Amino acid sequence: MFARCSIRYKLLIGVSLLFLIVCVLSISGLLGVNSYRGLVRTVSHRAAELPLADELIRSVAELRFTFSRSHPAQDVGNTRVHNAFVHIDFGYNLAIVNQALKKYREQLEQIEPSTTGISNNREEWDTVTSIQRTLERIEHLSEAENWVLETNRGEVLRDELNGLYELAGTLPRHLQDRMSQLKGNARGEYHALIVLTWATSILSIGMLVILVRLFYLWVFLPLQVLIQGSRVVASGKFEYRIQLNSYDEMAELATALNDMTTRFCEIRDDLDQQVKQRTKEVVRSEQLASVGFLAAGVSHEINNPLAIIAWSAEALESRVHDIIYNDDLKPDDEHNQEVSVLKTYLRRIQDEAFRCKGITEKLLDFSRLGDVDHQDTDLRELTGDVIEMVRHIGSYKYKQIEFQCHERVVACVNSQEIKQVLLNLLTNALDSLDKDGTVTVELGQHRGQARLIVRDDGCGMSSEVLEHLFEPFFTRRRDGQGTGLGLSITYRIVVDHGGKIEATSNGPGTGSQFCVLLPLVGTKHETQQQRQYQVA
Repeated sequence: MFARCSIRYKLLIGVSLLFLIVCVLSISGLLGVNSYRGLVRTVSHRAAELPLADELIRSVAELRFTFSRSHPAQDVGNTRVHNAFVHIDFGYNLAIVNQALKKYREQLEQIEPSTTGISNNREEWDTVTSIQRTLERIEHLSEAENWVLETNRGEVLRDELNGLYELAGTLPRHLQDRMSQLKGNARGEYHALIVLTWATSILSIGMLVILVRLFYLWVFLPLQVLIQGSRVVASGKFEYRIQLNSYDEMAELATALNDMTTRFCEIRDDLDQQVKQRTKEVVRSEQLASVGFLAAGVSHEINNPLAIIAWSAEALESRVHDIIYNDDLKPDDEHNQEVSVLKTYLRRIQDEAFRCKGITEKLLDFSRLGDVDHQDTDLRELTGDVIEMVRHIGSYKYKQIEFQCHERVVACVNSQEIKQVLLNLLTNALDSLDKDGTVTVELGQHRGQARLIVRDDGCGMSSEVLEHLFEPFFTRRRDGQGTGLGLSITYRIVVDHGGKIEATSNGPGTGSQFCVLLPLVGTKHETQQQRQYQVA
């Protein structure tokens, strides 16, 4: 339910639970303290009623005693004096009773009314009300001047005083009854508070367990998964991915770590590929350098014997020219077999000698590659010239060459060497085509470089051919001809120009593509620096 919530919201839930636990415990404690405080307060107030009730009883008893001393005298004179004295004394005691009743009533008013427990003072209030009414009747009876002499009024007043004394005497008994009930009520409240305390404690412990569980699931467990996953990745298992089932900030962190690991793997693989590519380029450069060094010496040594072999074959052919010519004039069935073999061998010696001479010339060209003048050259014009030259070669007249270039491309190159590159790539592409095949040449700018693409729909290349394509003397031409130096020379020219060449093919029968990248602008010094960097 809370899996998609953020850490902030989850922490808010945890703080709320903690606050609820504190509130429950606080309320439970406050209820117990308040109950105890109320009980003590009520007991103290009720205890204060006892002296007031005793004072009221004494004042009523004093009032009764005053009434019991009232007897009429024998003569009129003494009767008036006596009546006046009794009347004054009785009124004074009656006022004391009213004052004591007032104090008792004020004490009752300090207690909050309740229907149960020791704070229930309804009976006391009823008794006080009855006493007040009785006092009012007594005051009314004692208002007459000669109430002492009136027998009927005296009897009624005596009965009222007796009732007043009985009512005043019930006040302590009511409080004693409440005190006797206090033990049972206190025990009940104690048990209720105990139950409440246990209930709130269990509830608080339960909420605390829930809070700890949620903290473990939402914070501690994801952190543990992140730490363990980080340790696994740090140990070198970069394919490991951290899995979290939440959708909060922890999951975002896990996703970021996984993305970082994935990106690191991609960078590592890319660097490994670059290292392999650079290693191949260094090995290829070393091979080319070795071949160039060897070619410089071997070519001169081989050219002279080859020239002698070719000259001797031509001289021998000229000496037997008449014999070969006369034999050719004869019918086929009359040809001399030895003359035919001689002619074939002489022609083969000359062809192979000239073929070896061509190889040595290429070796010399390969060895002479190096510092040449680079000039700003319009590659569109240069490429068009090479295409027009190749297009009119007889063996390629039935094959199509399409040239695509929509902008002027100027690069700092050696035009003769770049022509040789284009010528090698075009002839290789055309040789791989069947009749009516097509070679497409695209020229343009790409990321600050001149990009030349030569694409054909010919026989294609296998992965093995692609791996050794630019190595010296490696060839897989369909006609079995070729020295295997053309693409090696092309590769070295491009590298010397600070460029890059790549060959791609999806396999045999799917065609091939060569992509050449050359600097658009730059000086000879910059090109040399780029070449040195690539070779290094």
